[in-house]
Amino acid sequence: MRFAVLILALFAGTAGAEPYHFIPGRVPLDWQGPDGNTIVLDAPKGLIVFDTGRSPMHAQAILDYAKQRDLPIAAIINSHWHLDHTTGNYDLRQAYPDAKVYASTAINGALETFLAKGLSGPDKALSDPSVPQARKDQILRARFRVAHPDTLRPTDPVVKSGPIRIAGRVVDVHLAKFAATERDVWLYDAKSKTVIAGDLVVGLVPFMDTACPEGWSKALGEIAALPFKTLIPGHGEPMTRADFEQWRTAYDNFVDCGHSTRPGKECVQGWSRDAAKFIDAAHKDYAAGAAGYYLQTRLRSSPDEQQRYCRPLSASTWVKRAS
Repeated sequence: MRFAVLILALFAGTAGAEPYHFIPGRVPLDWQGPDGNTIVLDAPKGLIVFDTGRSPMHAQAILDYAKQRDLPIAAIINSHWHLDHTTGNYDLRQAYPDAKVYASTAINGALETFLAKGLSGPDKALSDPSVPQARKDQILRARFRVAHPDTLRPTDPVVKSGPIRIAGRVVDVHLAKFAATERDVWLYDAKSKTVIAGDLVVGLVPFMDTACPEGWSKALGEIAALPFKTLIPGHGEPMTRADFEQWRTAYDNFVDCGHSTRPGKECVQGWSRDAAKFIDAAHKDYAAGAAGYYLQTRLRSSPDEQQRYCRPLSASTWVKRAS
């Protein structure tokens, strides 16, 4: 996946162009970790940035685009709290301190549970001379964000679906409860018939680390009910409506297989077959491996574990369920 700013113009009949700017994320095959896609929208008061990635270079690409346009970043919208979509918030707000952040409050429970646990283990890597300095820098970058929660928390919480005026532009915001995360934020632009889906759609494989599969399926149904023409996923290339329907079918088939007694190999092969259009040759093994991992850790884990992310995250319930 190339890392550059692509400028795409969508047209809605004779109404004229409704531009958005797409900064592709990436899913490296090494230790670096992914960057989610970024979408930049124009607004009367400046630019609205949907998701900010993980790496410094992704954040810099957003800042470079704002500089190129000679427009301020007026607002940030986070689809969810995963660090590959939120780490760049701080970088952008260092340059544009007045930028507001619109996101759900699910980050609060995540800070006490998933994020706290995830960053408690890399101490050994930080003291290991064989670990690349770039990897250590990445660990420290993530730790700084979690240690300073205001770099991740919204200034303007999204608590329900509906139109919100952001930076002078009315944005149709949707909140999916218990899907890819506890509260996923996604957008629909009726003028250009575009859905900006975040990780409710991920081309390679649904990232189920914090997923409630049944709620996720419901959210995909809500997206399908809209008359959109283009959908921008959290990772991967923009999709047509037909692409989305194909991906949605692959998702439902994978979840159904995971909840059945069919051999796990059959479920993984089914995903690789059904989602083949969205999996490039370089990521073929990665997608199959990830599907197998999610099959065991989410779809075929204990009944209580399967419901872990179908309820609000909190330190007290996390300890009980994790023990």
